[in-house]
Amino acid sequence: MTDTPAALREAHHADVSGGWLRPAVFGAMDGLVTNIALIAGVGGGGVSPRSIVLTGTAGLVAGAISMGLGEYTSVRSANEQVAAEVAKERRELERHPEAEARELAEMWVARGLPADLARQVAAAVRRDPELALRMHVREELGVDPDDQPSPWAAATSSFLFFSVGALVPLLPYLLGATSLALALAVGGLGLFLAGAVVSRFTNRAWWSGGLRQLLVGGAAAVATYLIGMLIGVQGGLG
Repeated sequence: MTDTPAALREAHHADVSGGWLRPAVFGAMDGLVTNIALIAGVGGGGVSPRSIVLTGTAGLVAGAISMGLGEYTSVRSANEQVAAEVAKERRELERHPEAEARELAEMWVARGLPADLARQVAAAVRRDPELALRMHVREELGVDPDDQPSPWAAATSSFLFFSVGALVPLLPYLLGATSLALALAVGGLGLFLAGAVVSRFTNRAWWSGGLRQLLVGGAAAVATYLIGMLIGVQGGLG
């Protein structure tokens, strides 16, 4: 152990820029909840284990593709919006450099920096056009133009982790079991473990994160099971 200040140590903070972690977590959770609820719904309707496997597999494939495409479109659209705003800010800096420098200084003063110091720093920043652009974008838009998430990384992460999550409640059937209760129990265990793992990144107690996710997924499963049972009885399947 050393006495190096935390601010100077590498990996002092977790990666919160959006990259792959957010779509991975969201994809895994969504895959678990979606397929647990889907299997509970058709199982409540009284269909055969083979039909449950077919339904769950279709849900896995369709959901993973949808999640991947959705993440790609979302992240790319957000990046394009940032790029458009950066271009707009670049034009403003080229046309009105003095006014933009005053605006930057005023923002710093509003945050508590002495007025004279804020103006001096803004004037120094103004001498470097690229530095000025990055500083204005960070201060005005709250984003780092040099650190935007990759749409491909987000899409791939979301696709893969949704598939893994959706596969969990299907495993008992794929291994030869025919019990809906067992499949839902395995899915519930997956929800709890996923919530516990996510808590590692949020400083939340592992049991609290796991229980919260279990309750969310359990509520969805109960709702779809009751709906499936109702429709199955009315349709003569029960």
